[in-house]
Amino acid sequence: MNKIIIASLRKNAGKTTVMVGLSKALNKKIGYLKPFGDRLIYNKKRLWDYDSALIANIFTLSENPEDMSIGFDHSKLRYMYDEKITREKVAELAANMAQGKDILFVEGGKDLAYGISVYLDAVSLARYIGGNLIIVISGDENTVFDDITYVKKNMDLSGISFKGVIINKIQNIDDFKETYLPQIQKIGVPILGVIPYQKDLTYFSVNYLSERLFAKVVTGEEYLNRTVKNIFIGAMSVNAALQQPLLKKEGILMITGGDRTDMILVALDYQAVGIILTNNVVPPSHIISKAAERKVPMLMVTYDTYETARRIDSIEPLLTRDDKQKIELLGKLVQDTINIQAII
Repeated sequence: MNKIIIASLRKNAGKTTVMVGLSKALNKKIGYLKPFGDRLIYNKKRLWDYDSALIANIFTLSENPEDMSIGFDHSKLRYMYDEKITREKVAELAANMAQGKDILFVEGGKDLAYGISVYLDAVSLARYIGGNLIIVISGDENTVFDDITYVKKNMDLSGISFKGVIINKIQNIDDFKETYLPQIQKIGVPILGVIPYQKDLTYFSVNYLSERLFAKVVTGEEYLNRTVKNIFIGAMSVNAALQQPLLKKEGILMITGGDRTDMILVALDYQAVGIILTNNVVPPSHIISKAAERKVPMLMVTYDTYETARRIDSIEPLLTRDDKQKIELLGKLVQDTINIQAII
């Protein structure tokens, strides 16, 4: 039984997507746990972590997502468990999730320090379970230098099987490998691979937006899986809009008022993948019919156009179980760029 602990030095380094890619590339039966959940979902009086539910759905795990974590709240964990009991709980959870599996993935919190006060940081988990620790690092060249140097100089990894670092989401991969990677390797931390930045992984579907904006679907419910690649704010005149190069790009989502029939027609003419109607205003019936004929989803929200755009800008494009192409891409990226044999 291989046990792999995935950690990241900073938030949003991409450890969950790297783990999904590793699982796809290995093509083995996996188990999963995230002892300290940090992406809380509350549904039907049940609590679980978003990543746990995601992994369970992608890889059709039989275990319930809520059983993959010990807890979600620092204060409750601090009150309920000391270090000895926490260690025992993690060991018990790992044993349960590993039954009948080839590989057990254990995911740490949002950064390397997260959970340390309740004994559930990633380094502690590696000590409890005895698996192989991998740290995912991302950022610009200087951030990568700093983080890997920090791992070398300031982290106590005694008693841990530390396999190395995966460098993720690098923008100019050829320049990085030629100019920076040789210097980084001299630091003395094992580099398991460098994964290039992929713009396609940052896109989300119309349905993803609909769920996070709590939107009402007016038309095109069966076409909500379309991918949003560019967002156009239709708060200008039609003549001004037609002069914008962005309008002619692929995967346009139009944000405009429900009373702006002129701008809605522009979006339909330019084959928008979706239209968000703001201010809770429903357009006239002939506009709704035309959108239905063109198979364009229209979503209605209560916010004004500015607030809608602001909320969309703050949405993190998390992986979902329906992102089949992204999941396959992650598997290929890991297969092509990571030294998998050095991990297992």
